[in-house]
Amino acid sequence: MAKITRLTAREILDSRGNPTIEVELELNNQTIGKTAVPSGASTGKHEAVELRDGDPERYGGKGVLGAVANVEGEIAKRLIDRNYDQITLDQELIALDGTPNKSHSGANAVLSVSLAFAHAWAQNQNKELFETIAGEADEVRNATSHSQVVF
Repeated sequence: MAKITRLTAREILDSRGNPTIEVELELNNQTIGKTAVPSGASTGKHEAVELRDGDPERYGGKGVLGAVANVEGEIAKRLIDRNYDQITLDQELIALDGTPNKSHSGANAVLSVSLAFAHAWAQNQNKELFETIAGEADEVRNATSHSQVVF
């Protein structure tokens, strides 16, 4: 487990010039994880909802300041000064959002926090990101076979 001590977010432009969210997360040992999530291209009815501002005056309505506010507000208040591993963090983010398609917090906010933590968690364990993800995937498979984790 690792304690989250700082969580910040900002709106940036991705490689296609679309606004997206970048999150920086710090653990209690000063390990920092930082990530930006690209905007999604698929729009199926079962897709997670990417939170966009809808203001036609800013990036044609594609701004993500609402998602940034969710990370720095509600999400940060829930996560800061608490201990997590990747599974418990993701469970907390899912519970905090409370919707099947992440429409409350925004899938872009939820995913960026989860990935920033994944990067920090990997560094904290002196492992490559793929090594920690593979280990967590095994834990999730084992937990779901015993109905302990619900996504």
